[in-house]
Amino acid sequence: MTSRMNSLQVVIFIAYFAIVAIIGYIGMRQTKTEQDYFVAGGRLGWALGGASLASNQMSAGLYIGTIGMMYSVGWSFAWVVFVFPVAYWVMVALIAPRFTRQKKITVPDFIAARYYSQPARVIAALVILVAFIVYIQAQLVAGGTVANIVFGVPLREGMIIMAIVQLVYTVIGGVLADVYTDFVQMMIMLLGAAVAVPMALTHLGGLSNLFALVQTANPVALTWKSMPPSLIFTMSLAFFLGNIARPEQLVRFWAMKNMREIRKSIAFVILLVGLAHTLVFILSFAARALFPAIGKGDLAMPMLSQQAMPLVTGTLLLAAVTAAMMSTVDSLLVTAGSALSHDIFGTLWPKADETQKLWVGRIGTVIVGVVPLILLIMGIGGGQVVQLIVALFSAIIGAAFCVPVLAGVLWKRATREGAVASMIGGLVATFAWKLFGNTSLIDPVVPGFLVSLILMVVVSFLTPAPPKEAIEPYFGAN
Repeated sequence: MTSRMNSLQVVIFIAYFAIVAIIGYIGMRQTKTEQDYFVAGGRLGWALGGASLASNQMSAGLYIGTIGMMYSVGWSFAWVVFVFPVAYWVMVALIAPRFTRQKKITVPDFIAARYYSQPARVIAALVILVAFIVYIQAQLVAGGTVANIVFGVPLREGMIIMAIVQLVYTVIGGVLADVYTDFVQMMIMLLGAAVAVPMALTHLGGLSNLFALVQTANPVALTWKSMPPSLIFTMSLAFFLGNIARPEQLVRFWAMKNMREIRKSIAFVILLVGLAHTLVFILSFAARALFPAIGKGDLAMPMLSQQAMPLVTGTLLLAAVTAAMMSTVDSLLVTAGSALSHDIFGTLWPKADETQKLWVGRIGTVIVGVVPLILLIMGIGGGQVVQLIVALFSAIIGAAFCVPVLAGVLWKRATREGAVASMIGGLVATFAWKLFGNTSLIDPVVPGFLVSLILMVVVSFLTPAPPKEAIEPYFGAN
């Protein structure tokens, strides 16, 4: 019986991978230029754009990481996610109106234009590469866990399988393949969780029994005692600051037709993200009530899908986890690939033609996908809880990018020297706190962001004001 069950799971997953490969091929047929590859030619509507934004946020960090954290510490961690609607409001109300006045291909493009500096562009691209390697590692660990359950392969081979599938359709189709698959994967994520929740509650006798059983399994699960308040607050700050400056999300604004589509897409995002988090919270408590002593929280979702669900429902739930991982990694790969090809290669070889840039973009995407995998195989970056890896990524982006992006559209006096100091200082301070600070009480984003903000303000006032041509496109009459 077990072998037939595993065979059916394998068939379902192979069919799923085949579908995303076909979508990648369709994306390739529609990809003719570098702009097509990286920002879908700037022609996305609100539904595709919104689903893509939402699926980027709902990574394996949600379906493996958040469930794992709430399984381990209880509902105090749930309060972290309330920052996301506010972050999306900041993106659409404060950043997008000026950020989209000039259509670019990458966030380092924006940095170069606003801060009149090609070195600043290269530094921004390098920050993206560092941060995305961290984030892709979290997704590959989660994907490897699912492959281990479905295909019965060791974790390392599971990560390799997921990385290969991911690279194939992303490299072929670029952002067009990315957004099409994001829409499909978003529906799978929501459907998988929505079907699983009532079945989990049936096992437990309803919501009232659920909370009673959770409290029995973990007496502090429904209190504020499981995590230090300072850590909850500062980790929330990391997710907030990181979300409003995430390059793979900001470039979606350029991929959409106009501000009207962007506003509608953000409303759609908030609806999708809110629904997904509600379903995930219930599943995390259900896992705690049904399996009170798993050990590692990251195993809560796989255990729930395998032991508490009918075969098809459990497989659909695992597919939701896989979709969450893949929908995030494809965006990361394209954005990081663009940092290598468009921003670094394009700066060093400005006379390269469209065909050369497109191929370098594809090669760059492969490199960015392979490096995190190699590091994990070597034992670098593995062994951590998925959600904590995601939190480190958010801290890096929030510390190194948030200030330059916000200052770029809100403060005319921000200079190139201030931006460079802000990015480098924020990155260094974040890693310094991660290595030597008390991360059990204060998230690394706090020292990183403070250093970034101070350097931006002080260095900008100590250096000549930006030239008019650098700030006019963003602060002049629209």
